[in-house]
Amino acid sequence: MHICFLTNEYPKKGFPHGGIGTFVKTMAEELVKNDVKVSVIGINYIAENEREVLNGVYVYRLKRSGAKGFSWYFNSRAINKEIKEINKKDPINIIETSELGLAFIAKIKNTKYIIRLHGGHHFFAESEQRKINIWKGFQEKKSFKKADGFIAVSNYVKSHTEKYLSFNNKPLSYINYPVNTVFFAPKESIKEYKNRIVFAGTVCEKKGIRQLIQSFPFIKKEFPDATLEIYGRDWFFSDGSSYIKMLKEKEIPHLGIFAKDIFFHGNVSYDEIPKAYSQAAVCVFPSHMETQGLVAPEAMAMEKVVVFTKLGPGPETIEDYKTGLLCNPHDPNDIAEKIIWVLSNEENAKNIGKNARDFVCRKYGLDKIVSQNIDFYFNSIKNK
Repeated sequence: MHICFLTNEYPKKGFPHGGIGTFVKTMAEELVKNDVKVSVIGINYIAENEREVLNGVYVYRLKRSGAKGFSWYFNSRAINKEIKEINKKDPINIIETSELGLAFIAKIKNTKYIIRLHGGHHFFAESEQRKINIWKGFQEKKSFKKADGFIAVSNYVKSHTEKYLSFNNKPLSYINYPVNTVFFAPKESIKEYKNRIVFAGTVCEKKGIRQLIQSFPFIKKEFPDATLEIYGRDWFFSDGSSYIKMLKEKEIPHLGIFAKDIFFHGNVSYDEIPKAYSQAAVCVFPSHMETQGLVAPEAMAMEKVVVFTKLGPGPETIEDYKTGLLCNPHDPNDIAEKIIWVLSNEENAKNIGKNARDFVCRKYGLDKIVSQNIDFYFNSIKNK
């Protein structure tokens, strides 16, 4: 079987990537271990073609078009050309991508096209209460019509996507993201810092980082030595200005003397994330919206108590006060209350951490999730 993922986010040293890139890398390498050939095609970060084999995965990064207003056309044409060339040498059974990914992809006979619901334009437009962009909305609908099947990473993303888009009576399966519970495991050799609060993810409004910062003074009153460690890449507004800069200029100064205990570590490599989690007393991800998210179950797999959003798929990921804590991500007081509870209840927190790892191993374990995906791929191929 030959699977081809279409994504621009496949991890590349020196360049940032998001959760989709992490997911594809994890899944691709595990599929290779199961004797599945895997190709990944995407547009490069730079204006060059690059081809390499990484841990058995064939990665094709195509030269990015600089044609203003028409880059989508030239980039799509380059991807279609690469797919054809790869398919001639080694026929592709499955092409998988995210919600908008099939819009301008030409279909090949005997190849099945799968969309994995990572959270598309319609989904996030609803959650962020903004209007549908006509061009992106058109692409997403066009893409959905071409799909031969769908995979939802949570029940929440399925139910909220189908409010706006039809699955066109095509096969749909609910399969969680996989978590490498060997890579994300307790690290006894790394020191945990008392009262250290860790956030990881893109530093942007929808991840709830502003409300987490606003909660910090309440926490400091109870735990004066608490620190807030923020790991993740910056996000930029439409005018090109930095979200982190906005926080530093408009939010953090209001904290007064507490501001000195907030640290921005910037984008860190995937390999460094377990160390960041290991040093945490509590990991906090108060997202306004997620399709599922990887950071919460990854930290849980390391026996860390996670404070996660109670919105969206939060209740699918955490049983409150048993495998973690759920908070109102729009309420700094509630975020602070949950963090203070964790820091005040060390023994209970340890038990929650152990329960969290057990839960993640059962629900998100690599072997189980990879097997579910392979079964879905085989059924898709057999489905005429």
